[in-house]
Amino acid sequence: MTATVPPTVLGSRFVRRDGPEKVSGEARYTADLSFTGLLHAAFVYAGRPHARIVSIDTTAASRLPGVHAVLTAADAPPVRYGMFVKDRTLFATDVVRFEAEIVAAVAADTAEHAAAAVAAVQVVYQDLPPILDPEAALDPDSAPVHAGWAGYGTQSGVQRGHNDCGHMTSVKGDVDAGFAEADLTLTETYTSDMVHAVPIEPHAVVAEWQGTTVTIWSTSQVPFPARAGVAETLQLPLSDVRIVVPHLGGGFGGKCDFHFEAHVALLARATRRPVRLVFSRREEFLATDKVRHATRIRLTTGLRRDGTITARRARLVLDSGAYCGDALFATEIGLMMVAGPYRIPHLHAEVHTVYTNRTPAGSVRAPGGPQTCWAVEQHTDELAALAGLDPVEFRRRNLVRAGDTGQTGQRFVSASAVECLDRAVELAARGPEPGPHEGLGVAVGWWFSLSVPSGAHLRINPDGTGTIVTGAQENGSGSVMGLPLLAAQELGMAPGAFSVQYQDTGSGPFDIGSAGSQTTFNNGRAVVEAARVIRDRLLDLAAARLEIDRADLELAGGTVRVRGVPERSVPIAEFAASTQLIASGSGTPPPLPEHDVSGCGGRLGYAAFAAPSFFCDVARVRVDPDTGVATVGEVVAVHEFGRVLNPVGAEGQVEGGVVQAMGMALLEGSRYADGHQLNPGLLGYKLVTAADAPRIVSEFLDDPVDQGGPYGAKAVGEPTVVGTTAAIGNAIAAATGRRVRALPMTAERVWTALHDPADGGRS
Repeated sequence: MTATVPPTVLGSRFVRRDGPEKVSGEARYTADLSFTGLLHAAFVYAGRPHARIVSIDTTAASRLPGVHAVLTAADAPPVRYGMFVKDRTLFATDVVRFEAEIVAAVAADTAEHAAAAVAAVQVVYQDLPPILDPEAALDPDSAPVHAGWAGYGTQSGVQRGHNDCGHMTSVKGDVDAGFAEADLTLTETYTSDMVHAVPIEPHAVVAEWQGTTVTIWSTSQVPFPARAGVAETLQLPLSDVRIVVPHLGGGFGGKCDFHFEAHVALLARATRRPVRLVFSRREEFLATDKVRHATRIRLTTGLRRDGTITARRARLVLDSGAYCGDALFATEIGLMMVAGPYRIPHLHAEVHTVYTNRTPAGSVRAPGGPQTCWAVEQHTDELAALAGLDPVEFRRRNLVRAGDTGQTGQRFVSASAVECLDRAVELAARGPEPGPHEGLGVAVGWWFSLSVPSGAHLRINPDGTGTIVTGAQENGSGSVMGLPLLAAQELGMAPGAFSVQYQDTGSGPFDIGSAGSQTTFNNGRAVVEAARVIRDRLLDLAAARLEIDRADLELAGGTVRVRGVPERSVPIAEFAASTQLIASGSGTPPPLPEHDVSGCGGRLGYAAFAAPSFFCDVARVRVDPDTGVATVGEVVAVHEFGRVLNPVGAEGQVEGGVVQAMGMALLEGSRYADGHQLNPGLLGYKLVTAADAPRIVSEFLDDPVDQGGPYGAKAVGEPTVVGTTAAIGNAIAAATGRRVRALPMTAERVWTALHDPADGGRS
């Protein structure tokens, strides 16, 4: 543990501590947990998109052998909950609003007994017409999805309307005057289907009570918000709820927010036995209320003849499904994305988040980002053609530079948007010229770093190792596993000398969870802060021991030593054996950049992008004109992440983001008929596999920011998934001369666009 380390460990490559047990199969996930007397949970789902509940009879189900509990809304506190709008209860009460609404829950000796009990619950419904078209739902004369919406509690600032759980506007300048200055104007509409997160691990929950305290093992990405959800809905003190997350098999946002923990806890309390719920893959598609919003995006942009943008109007309609959840994150982020990283002096943008009788939507990786960037960047290529300019040159003329202001007055301090564009184009140009039916597509964009409170504890053990205790959540990205790099950098130790205790609300300090690409940005600052407290303590102790000014000391190789005289040193372990070396860091979030939303409405916290990062993707795509099949051969992805702390982790995020974005671009989308998903499984819902992955060329540009994460770092996890879908769309247009204006750009839609240009692949 005292092996010599380089002067800086940042940027070095190291083996994650959770890696060996995951690849060897030793890692235990929630569904692997077993307890004495364990019961199995199952849910009774509505099975219809919209209906009134006439009656529920659980008598027969309760009398079946092996059944220990059958619970309905009558067995749960009548609490409405929701992050932005309190529009939901644990069980359906009078109305079901989507096909997988939970009507009842059962606990039984085996999964087979539980399934039999589910089948025996008798529910009488009065079917209601499903509301499926978001545009029609906004009509004041349409039927309400929530008849009592006006009486729901809301977070301060939320603006609502009929079937609109969140309406926001963004206004800059005078948009009418801006269009009056325009020589050219273009209007286009783009749509996208609902997309699922599809982590490899399904949702699973285990709950066990001891007296008045419940411990819940969950697949949650956000254990502290999940704890708050359980406490709120079951009316418990926070101190009586503990959430533990074993290893997590991915999430991609689909395991954010508060889900099914309270249902299982209720079953465990009713039976006084531990209870486990594990979803089937079908349930993962139907019941997990966290999917990427289907959208309709209408953009109108004015240009001067030289190709500079004068004004833009934008209207976004997001299908929120049956409930609001955390959907208003996507609402505001989408609103910020409609301008893109472009200089637009006059802007009027609005977004509606609409209730329908579909699966509730929410914060899937980069919520609101990929579908909005795809629309904006396709629109950008069309604007370039209208102005008679090459798409790259058009972007150069309009991208923001240092000193420019964004849509809410945020002043940019970087020119990395243009630098990313130029470098990506340079790298892509090293390949061959596009062949027949092949095209190159470019897309640029920007993203934010979520600035929220966090915390970490750090101690040095008597053997010279270190332990980081954090509330942060590791969803597989490696962000938590990268925290030892930061402690090692500050304390002159090897990253492998640090272990990490995490994912337990009973031990770690508060952290919002694996959401918003925030872990390194916020928790990393907390670890650095704690490490610097210990560093100062070590320097003081060593200065006294060695009788030397602390300014002449350094921490390196697991020792405190005199600069230039490494033999005059004291191992850190000696100090740790004789004194307590423990510290905490708060990770106090930096403020948002100065901005002005006085002319806007309904804004809730994303009115400026903290520590914005920029990116450019270039995709090479070949289209088979006979079938419409698009094949991605290469993606060049250039990102500016401030400062890359862990190259292996950053490269993995880019590669994973590119492949996930390919799925959104070409394959992934839920099909519906009469409010029912038609493809709730991996046979009908297609994913990109390793065999489909293209050559990926990634490069990072440094541009550290003062008001950023540790050492000037910025968010990494989400921006990597935003741009590729847009680049593929533009490459398809370049290869075919036709543009597909609906996501996913399936073979059928591409073929239709080739043979029916008026359709635009929308059908």
